[in-house]
Amino acid sequence: MRSANLLNDFAFKYVFGEDCKEANDALKSLLTVFLERKVNHVVVKNSEMVKDFSKMKNPRLDLLVEFDDRTMVDLEMQLRQTQDYLPIRFSYYLARLHGSQQLEGKYYKQLKETIVLVFFNVNLIENDRMCNTFTLKNEDGLPFVKETEDRMKIRTVEMAKLDVDKPLEEMNEQEKMIYYFLNCHKGMEDSKIKVMIESDGVIQMLEKRVETISDDGWKKIIEDFRKLHENEERMERQLEIEELQKTKEDVRKAQEELQQAQVEFQQAQEEADKKVEQMIYKMYEDGFSFEQISNYCSLSVDELKSLIKS
Repeated sequence: MRSANLLNDFAFKYVFGEDCKEANDALKSLLTVFLERKVNHVVVKNSEMVKDFSKMKNPRLDLLVEFDDRTMVDLEMQLRQTQDYLPIRFSYYLARLHGSQQLEGKYYKQLKETIVLVFFNVNLIENDRMCNTFTLKNEDGLPFVKETEDRMKIRTVEMAKLDVDKPLEEMNEQEKMIYYFLNCHKGMEDSKIKVMIESDGVIQMLEKRVETISDDGWKKIIEDFRKLHENEERMERQLEIEELQKTKEDVRKAQEELQQAQVEFQQAQEEADKKVEQMIYKMYEDGFSFEQISNYCSLSVDELKSLIKS
């Protein structure tokens, strides 16, 4: 059993994102299969990531892909669960990608399509579909814009939904590729992988890319992978600390505001009491009886007599 594993972020980006014809062909096959559209030409906009992972400062390991029609695709192999809520996280990625387009001097209808294509090895969507596409719709499923004009999409691939025991001849292209992703580290030891390598042109292409990762290269990938996620964990801890500090500061400010409000309330109460007393004295001086005055305030006749006498 070989060491290379396509479920590793770095290996995935290396196989599909390196600046070479073989990786580009593999990428086109991947996009054709999972976006269900013919892909003739793509350019990886951030292919430099796969050259030296150790220099990466950003923990995101996405592939930013541009089609010949300028459609932009953010391709992610997301296997590690973080404290961030993943659906919201990828909604943000889509919004940021869509908003990155230069629109000065152009019409909004000239905006190009943007897609976040993300692979998970967990179940997130409550249905039986391995692949789901999300767009802008209302509560009844009515699209906000026509399907042919929708410029923003999130395409999820939940690999955990694959029936790995399904006979190979009954698998579609998406299922075969996912099976390869999940089991390529077994190589020819896996009977289904062996048949696919021998008979499926797309899998043969992927296999050639995986074979370029030597054991030494894989050790470096694993080490860089470890460093990257240690960095991500440090960032998450730092965010937790900052959030805690912010919460403490918000609590402190709230306490100060409460104390100030209590002081202001006390002052207002004292002023109101003074005004009530002034009104009572004035009514008494104007000849109102204690019974009449009591009807205008919350004090009893005895309390009014005591107040006037004091």
